[in-house]
Amino acid sequence: MNTSSENPARLSKLIEQGEEVLRTHRPNSPGVIGFPTLDTEAFYAWQTRCVAFLQQVVGTNHTYTKQYTQSVTEPYTGATKAGIGILKAALADLCDGFLDQSPPVNPLRHVENICDKFHQVARTIRSRHGARPTLEVSDEYDVQDLVHSLLFIHFDDVRPEEVSPSYAGKSSRMDFLLKNEQIVVEIKKTRAGLGAKEIGTQLIEDIERYKTHPDCKLLVCFVYDPEGLAGNPRGIENDLNRDNGPFPVRVLIRP
Repeated sequence: MNTSSENPARLSKLIEQGEEVLRTHRPNSPGVIGFPTLDTEAFYAWQTRCVAFLQQVVGTNHTYTKQYTQSVTEPYTGATKAGIGILKAALADLCDGFLDQSPPVNPLRHVENICDKFHQVARTIRSRHGARPTLEVSDEYDVQDLVHSLLFIHFDDVRPEEVSPSYAGKSSRMDFLLKNEQIVVEIKKTRAGLGAKEIGTQLIEDIERYKTHPDCKLLVCFVYDPEGLAGNPRGIENDLNRDNGPFPVRVLIRP
C-alpha cells in the first residue's frame, strides 16, 4: 500500500463526504412505495472518488476495493452506508499499520521494464572485474539467455521453448511462457538481412499464431536492435500494437 501520510486524512475526508451525501437523504412520503432517494449527483461523485482512492492505495484486487465495488449495487442510501463502513475499516487498519503492502504491479509493466533496460544491462555486463568471462550479446540466443535470467526477477514460472500452434502450415517454438500470468514473450534480434521489413513480417505471423494458444492471453514481442536496423521502430510498434480487444499485443523495439 502507498503509506503516504496523506492517506489517513484523505480517508477521513471521504468518510465526511459520504456522511454529507447521507444528509441529502429524502424519505418517501407516507404510502409511497419505493427506495428512499438522495442526491444522486453527489453520490456518484463521492463514489467515483472512493473507487479511485482504493484502487490507487490498496489495488484493484484488495478485499476493501472488491467489497466496496460490490456495495455500490445496493440502493443509493444502502450503498453510501456500506461504503462509509468500508472506508472506516480501512482507516482503522491503516492507522494500526495493517495496510502496508503496495498494490500489485501489472505483470506487463515488469516485462516492459526488462525490455526497456535490456540494452543497459547488456552493455554493463561486458566489463567485469578482473576481465572475467562474460556474456556477449551478439545473436538472438544470447538475447534469449539474458532475458530468461531477468524474467526470474519478477516471475516464478518461466517456461522456455514451448511449442506454439501452427500457422500457415508451420509450427514454431515460442521463447518464453509466463504460465501464471498467461503472457508469451517472443524475442528477436535484428541482424544483416533481418531488418524492418523482415521483422514486421515475422511479428505479423507470430501474432496470428499465438491467437489460438490456450495459455497466451497477452503477447509481448521484444526486438533487440542495438545497431538501429529497424529503421522506424516507433512506426512498427504503432502498426502492430493492440491495446484493446480479446488478444492484446505489445511490441517493444529497443533501444
